[in-house]
Amino acid sequence: MNQYPLWKNLMVLAVLILGIWFALPNFYGEDPAVVISKENGQVFSESEVKEIEEYLQEQSSRYTSINQKSNQILIRFDQVEEQLFASETMRPYLGRSATVALSFAPRTPNWIDALGLKPMSLGLDLRGGVHFKFQVDLGAAIEQRLNQYIADINKALIDKRIRRSVTKQGNVINIEFSENNDLSIARTLIREIDPLLQITKVSDIKPILQVQMTEDQLRERRDFAIQQNILTMRNRVNELGVAEPIVQRQGLDRIVVQLPGVQDPTQAERILGATATLEFRMVCENESAFEAEAKGRAPIGCELFADRGGTPVLLKKKTIVSGNQLIDASQTFSEGRPAVSIRLDNKGSREMLETTKRNLNKPMAVLFIQQRQETKRQNGELITSSVLDKEVINIATIRGVFSSQFQITGVSVSEANDLAILLRAGALAAPIFKVEEKTVGPSLGQDNINRGFQAMLIGLALVLVFMVIYYKGFGLIANIGLLINLTLVMALLSLLQASLTLPGIAGIVLTVGMAVDANVLIFERIREEIRIGNSPQASITAGYQKAFGTIADANITTLIAALVLFTFGTGPIKGFAVTLTLGIITSMFTAIIASRAIVNVVYGQRTISRLRI
Repeated sequence: MNQYPLWKNLMVLAVLILGIWFALPNFYGEDPAVVISKENGQVFSESEVKEIEEYLQEQSSRYTSINQKSNQILIRFDQVEEQLFASETMRPYLGRSATVALSFAPRTPNWIDALGLKPMSLGLDLRGGVHFKFQVDLGAAIEQRLNQYIADINKALIDKRIRRSVTKQGNVINIEFSENNDLSIARTLIREIDPLLQITKVSDIKPILQVQMTEDQLRERRDFAIQQNILTMRNRVNELGVAEPIVQRQGLDRIVVQLPGVQDPTQAERILGATATLEFRMVCENESAFEAEAKGRAPIGCELFADRGGTPVLLKKKTIVSGNQLIDASQTFSEGRPAVSIRLDNKGSREMLETTKRNLNKPMAVLFIQQRQETKRQNGELITSSVLDKEVINIATIRGVFSSQFQITGVSVSEANDLAILLRAGALAAPIFKVEEKTVGPSLGQDNINRGFQAMLIGLALVLVFMVIYYKGFGLIANIGLLINLTLVMALLSLLQASLTLPGIAGIVLTVGMAVDANVLIFERIREEIRIGNSPQASITAGYQKAFGTIADANITTLIAALVLFTFGTGPIKGFAVTLTLGIITSMFTAIIASRAIVNVVYGQRTISRLRI
């Protein structure tokens, strides 16, 4: 009556073995570590590794091991203080030729590493890391769209040879014509550009049209800017290689970014907050840039810029290719010099091909554009404003015809690497400015881990003691199932590489209570069956069968609530929902199947007169 078929016992055993297998890396812990990698991505030679090791010994750095993994050098330490000391001394020693990053290295043996098994990922509140809050300049997003409308309208009117004067006041585009007859043609052309734009005739005295976006268009543009920025920043975070980052919207115009495990926020801030893009333009050859600088204005059709040395450069206003037409970028070397290899989309390829055909042996420039925030004190108050920096980073003579693939030089190794990351991840739809930065130290994270696990262990110990005292032998079986349940939760977190956060630990504590609750329902049903005179074996069978419906209903409703929390919740709430969901699934398995298998092994093979329950 109380015997599982062989396949079901083997299934329980297989799940238990796999659970222990995947949870195994979590029992070894991790060391504070420093990771050193070359800017160009090349592998360190044995002599270079030896030099770094000798330098650390000279500095009396107490490291435990130094190893080369792939194209990186991993240096382990016993204490965080020793890790920080080593990183501070290594940075000036290596200079800009290598990147020194703080990290944590699992202490898992090599054979576990070789099998690809990893410990569970820890969230920002446990591992430590950096927290950024950025504000999106939604006004700039609207202005960018209006400028695009102006460019499109101008082009359409030029093609029809219509004389006009286009100006912008706030969010309104004013178009003044020389003849009234042009108004109807202009209306038709503007409708073709965007049929949703509001077009208003100002007066009958002067032929002037006012063009503006509707409220729905303004709202959609702002939402688009936020969503596009979130997508771009996620791409940039992925390029940084951060595990389980959080990038989400907060309020109307802010984006929160959390990077667990990142202890040095410098590169992360530079990559996340940058609004860098490129423009390729032809150089105005027959004009003097120095004269234009002296006069304070550029000739018609040209714009005045400066290169990195401060030398004035005149470029044509027309952009050949812009950053949004790039589909790939990678840091490389050209004739021994750092470079960025560029690949364009179809439209950009056609434009570049036509330009290089027409302009052989003429100079073409690469214009680097970046928007930043600048704070100045005026009349005793701090005034923050947006500043647009435009700098010519490269001028090269077109020696041959090319289209979709080419290289740009004139940058350092680190600049080439950062620029490639920015271009691969895409340009931001609107400028962003950092309004908050927090660095959560590893000591605080360890304190959170200790407190969280202490709470979990105390709760677990009290539950275990209660179950043994109140349900005797069956309580001991429930406790074994509870330990299996925690092992399976740990295994699933490791397998899925889902981040464990402090709220996640709270979810595990709640799982412990829910797993015991299922066993309590089963054991109380068994007691009821014994009280009405059923045999022990029949009581066990009836207890599991009759309690199943109640357990399933309770767990399914809780699972629905957990899924809702995960769908609509923010980072901490999602962390709670993940562990709660996994805990519900594993507790159903351990309470109904695994504990029943143990009961069958203990009681199913023999005749019993009474149960210790």
